[in-house]
Amino acid sequence: MYPFSQSVGQLRTSEIRDLMKLATRPDIISFAGGMPNNDLFPTEAIDEIYKNLPKKIKQAGFQYGPTSGYPPLIEAVKDYLRTKGLPVDENELMITTGSLQAINIVTKVFIDPGDRIITETPCFIGGTSAFKSYQAEIDPVPIDEDGIIIEELEKKLNQKPAPKIVYLTPYFHNPAGIIYSRERKQKVMDLMKGRNIILLEDDPYGEIYFNETDKDLTVPMKVNETDDLPICYTGSFSKILGPGMRLGWLLAKPEIFQKCELVKQSMDACSPTFTQVLANEFLRQNKLEPYLAFLRETYKRRMDIMQNCLEETMPKEVKWVKPKGGFYMWFHLPEGIDATEILKDSIEKGAVFVVGKTFDPHGVKNNWFRLAFSHTPEDKIHEGVEIIANAVKKFI
Repeated sequence: MYPFSQSVGQLRTSEIRDLMKLATRPDIISFAGGMPNNDLFPTEAIDEIYKNLPKKIKQAGFQYGPTSGYPPLIEAVKDYLRTKGLPVDENELMITTGSLQAINIVTKVFIDPGDRIITETPCFIGGTSAFKSYQAEIDPVPIDEDGIIIEELEKKLNQKPAPKIVYLTPYFHNPAGIIYSRERKQKVMDLMKGRNIILLEDDPYGEIYFNETDKDLTVPMKVNETDDLPICYTGSFSKILGPGMRLGWLLAKPEIFQKCELVKQSMDACSPTFTQVLANEFLRQNKLEPYLAFLRETYKRRMDIMQNCLEETMPKEVKWVKPKGGFYMWFHLPEGIDATEILKDSIEKGAVFVVGKTFDPHGVKNNWFRLAFSHTPEDKIHEGVEIIANAVKKFI
């Protein structure tokens, strides 16, 4: 037997990745992948951008770049983050190879084997996989429709040894679809002040709100960062431009940034310059906001179609929160119902989704499941939801 490391022994395959192979079948309606539909990408705008670039900039796109990122893109992202009120002048910005790399970098900077990380449950599978790869002890805290449950968080924070990191995804949570209330975010910050614990605030979906009235809910906690509450803020182009760009960012205090830059140097030297050049022009030519308006309208329409279908077909014993943005709906089945059995029946009839244990940091709790409406063609949503609802009825 090969002498594999202890850290790789803790990893498990992402069931989402496994399901994506199944989802490519033409006879399957997929609600599994949390990704945009290919038809939504701004291919014409990117074609025009590249065609009109000076030759020297095109050549630079094929070259290595600084570890912290392509300098024009760093400035463009700083300008963008300023519009969200983020303290970019008091912090340093790094361009990363997707926001998952930013999560990995922060984890490597702070975590030794056995150190505690508090997460939500359910939790983004990429985050838990990253934490396990550094042999962290994951300590999950449940959430409700307003965010992480404060009383449970306080208990975990007071346990010894103290956690090194609290990892939260407050804006259109993956998989739960919720957004934190203002009051809940403030309570989290009040509770964490002065504890010398890193708050890792992950925000890949914050721009995908469905109504302007909810925009204020997407204001990051990093906006109100204080000296006694260090916040590492991560974001991504994956959901607002395209995951194939493989670009995200990390905004952190200078003393944290310096360590993060050293870690990134050891990972990949630099993120792809080619896509950084394209992303910079997309921002500088003011193409992002019109494109986001298009995405918000599109995803809201898809969510409304799914919500209407669910109200017509899903048994009343199944509970979910209607999302105010993002890509996902998260369903609570009665105790004792195994979502994997429902999935097997759904696959036989032609629809696929992701079961709840995928998002349980301990991989156990399975009377939940996630549907993503972002990728599914609109004319297939009703048929797919009906297949899943009929499968649910067989087990209730």
